[in-house]
Amino acid sequence: MATAENTELIDRFEEFYRNYYRNEIGELAQKYPNDQKSLYVDWQDLYRFDPDLADDYRTKPEQLQEYAEEALRLYDLPVDVSLGQAHVRVRNLPESEDIRDIRHEHHGNLISVQGIVRKATDVRPKVLTAAFECQRCGTLTRIPQAAGDFQEPHECQGCERQGPFRLNTDQSEFIDAQKIRVQESPEGLRGGETPQSIDINIEDDITGKVTAGDHVRATGILKLDQQGSDQDKSPMFDIYMDGVSIVIEDEQFEDMEITDADKKEIVELSNEPDIYDQMVGAIAPSIYGYEKEKLAMMLQLFSGVTKDLPDGSRIRGDLHMLLIGDPGTGKSQMLSYIREIAPRSVYTSGKGSSSAGLTAAAVRDDFGDGQQWTLEAGALVLADQGIAAVDELDKMSPEDRSAMHEALEQQRISVSKAGINATLKSRCSLLGAANPKYGRFDQYEPIGEQIDLEPALISRFDLIFTVTDKPDEEADRNLAEHIIQTNYAGELHTHRTQNPTSNFSEEEVDTVTDEVAPTIEPDLLRKYVAYAKRNCFPTMTEEAKTVIEDFYVDLRLKGQDDDAPVPVTARKLEALVRLAEASARIRLSDTVEETDADRAVDIAHYCLKEIGVDPETGEFDADVVETGTSKSQRDRIQNIRGIIADIEDEYDEGAPIDVVVERAEEVGIDESKAEHEIEKLKQKGEVYEPRTDHLRTT
Repeated sequence: MATAENTELIDRFEEFYRNYYRNEIGELAQKYPNDQKSLYVDWQDLYRFDPDLADDYRTKPEQLQEYAEEALRLYDLPVDVSLGQAHVRVRNLPESEDIRDIRHEHHGNLISVQGIVRKATDVRPKVLTAAFECQRCGTLTRIPQAAGDFQEPHECQGCERQGPFRLNTDQSEFIDAQKIRVQESPEGLRGGETPQSIDINIEDDITGKVTAGDHVRATGILKLDQQGSDQDKSPMFDIYMDGVSIVIEDEQFEDMEITDADKKEIVELSNEPDIYDQMVGAIAPSIYGYEKEKLAMMLQLFSGVTKDLPDGSRIRGDLHMLLIGDPGTGKSQMLSYIREIAPRSVYTSGKGSSSAGLTAAAVRDDFGDGQQWTLEAGALVLADQGIAAVDELDKMSPEDRSAMHEALEQQRISVSKAGINATLKSRCSLLGAANPKYGRFDQYEPIGEQIDLEPALISRFDLIFTVTDKPDEEADRNLAEHIIQTNYAGELHTHRTQNPTSNFSEEEVDTVTDEVAPTIEPDLLRKYVAYAKRNCFPTMTEEAKTVIEDFYVDLRLKGQDDDAPVPVTARKLEALVRLAEASARIRLSDTVEETDADRAVDIAHYCLKEIGVDPETGEFDADVVETGTSKSQRDRIQNIRGIIADIEDEYDEGAPIDVVVERAEEVGIDESKAEHEIEKLKQKGEVYEPRTDHLRTT
């Protein structure tokens, strides 16, 4: 029996629909029930219509949702359709709660949360009203099923006996149901906080829309669920949500609030002539030097422009960068700092990461009802549209590293595990750090051989920096002064804050601290990066195109002779374009100027000079990085194999090693290199030793 108050509320909703949602309801009536089953209502519209009604909807959502749906059923439709099972789904609440800030006061309220989908179960039917058939007299008894346990009838209404009963699925009423787990977005977390998550139950037409790795904003009613079993109940409760609506947000950094004042500050900063120096000074100021590396990291933060081509293919705009260097050169420190200022970032260390943890894991657990396989998003998926910093890449097992290949180039992760075939997005930049093969760089070995990573992985990095630690009196003195000054600033600051009777004045502390303070505040820098990535999509000018083209073609020209190495590959060309675009973004410019192209060429040249050079000839050689073997080395290996093939028939037991080395010296390969190549051929199985110190080709 509807009370006067109920009728009044239903009338208010009808009036609201007439004023605001006339067209939407007409559209719903045409598409109902096959194509559309819900009317989406914007909470802000409801608030404009009646603030009290809107506030009541947030505090008593279950009651008011019933009235809203009843009003929809009573609404005069132009066509003869009954909206019997249509839902009203409210979305766009004014503010969303942080998952970690949800408390018991929110119980029963309509709240909104933002985050990334960590897991999603399959969509399964759930019974709403179960029809039981008495096995003795055939009477049907219908029992509505509330949340929790499955309810069976106590006695038959026909013969009044207590069963037995059989569930008649044809006469029962079902609805689609799914459970998802939403975890806080990484950009909302600072420091070492563990991201928290909440489970959301969703039903009917909003099921099956999201997959692991999607960024969503979910609106729902907060519920409590008692922990423990029926026999042993606990006073503690878990929280979960009954989902009302879910919106997939592909917006970058949706949590970052950029006010007008921030905007003004960002634009002013972008017009300063020394903006690039300021950017370099803003990265890890406690680490001395590394201007080129820091500039490249800054460019990586801003990244190039992702291009979607008319034929449906996509060219990535994200830059991947690798720092390979001696221990104690501050690589990890720089990675950690980037994690602090990147608007969305995930940091992981090689030894502690498995391939499933990086990409996606198929997990079998009790999430949902009963044991079922679900996909759990890994680090590269969580860093979607941000930066993934992976330290100690060289310590990972090769199988785990190979999981990253597809994520780096195609920027997606394909999973085929436990009967789940899925593709997840991982549009992130990778910033890696690794040590050389033997712990430190050996000046006399080609660097390609000292990088203990697969060439297929290395060639996907746009920039590779080698950070060597060579003693040099002047540089060492500057470094020592810088480190001591940094520590002294820290000492003064700590002394002043911890010691109530500190005799250092604030001015003294500020003077010292200024020398090691970042040139741009990290908070402003994060907003700057987010603003630039949202609003800046620079295009190339003719001058910039020419600079990049000339650099690439000039380098390739060196590889035209028959026996010359290939200096660079086309991958480097795309890297140059991305670097130039990122450089324009730092200035918030809409065009890539010649200076941006020069800056990109300068950095690429610096990297090539460090690693893409054959140490024997001093020439640029792409193969040093792409295949791990320089051209001169390949030629030498071929020569040695040829020498062994020539000699082996002259001796019964194969070619003696000392004779092979002698011949090699005659053609200009010195002894140590010849022995090294013979070892390599043996490892590859191209030659073998029929007896000690004698060789034969296979």
